[in-house]
Amino acid sequence: MQKRIIASGQAAAAIGPYSQAVAAGPFVFVSGQIPLDRQGKMVEGDIVVQTVQVLENLKAILAAAGLTLADVVKTTVFLADMADFSEMNRVYGEFFPEKPPARSTVQVAGLPKGAAVEIEAIALKKQWLPKA
Repeated sequence: MQKRIIASGQAAAAIGPYSQAVAAGPFVFVSGQIPLDRQGKMVEGDIVVQTVQVLENLKAILAAAGLTLADVVKTTVFLADMADFSEMNRVYGEFFPEKPPARSTVQVAGLPKGAAVEIEAIALKKQWLPKA
C-alpha cells in the first residue's frame, strides 16, 4: 500500500515531527488539529471560537487531499474540559449537518499550547490520490 503526505498552506504547519495528514489506500488520516491560525498562532477566544478554527483547519487539510468534511468517516475530539462539550457539539454539528461521521469525545489532562479542543479525523477517498 502506498502512502502520501498531505500538506496545506491554508492551515498551520505541523508543530512537531508529524504530517498534517497521510493518505494510505483509500483513507486519509488527518492529525489532531488545535486552534492555530495559518501563521501558527493560537486563536484567542472561547470554545466556540477555538472549535471553529479547528474545523476550518480540518477542512483546509482535507481540501489539499481533494476531500471535504462530507468524506470524513470518523473523528476523535479531545477536550481540556468536558464542561465545554455542549458548545463544542453545537459548533461541530454546524460543520457536519447531515450524515455526521462516527465520533469519540474524551476529556484529557492537557492539550498542546493550552488549547481547549483538538480534533483528528479519518476520511475515505473514493479514488486513489494521483502520484506526487
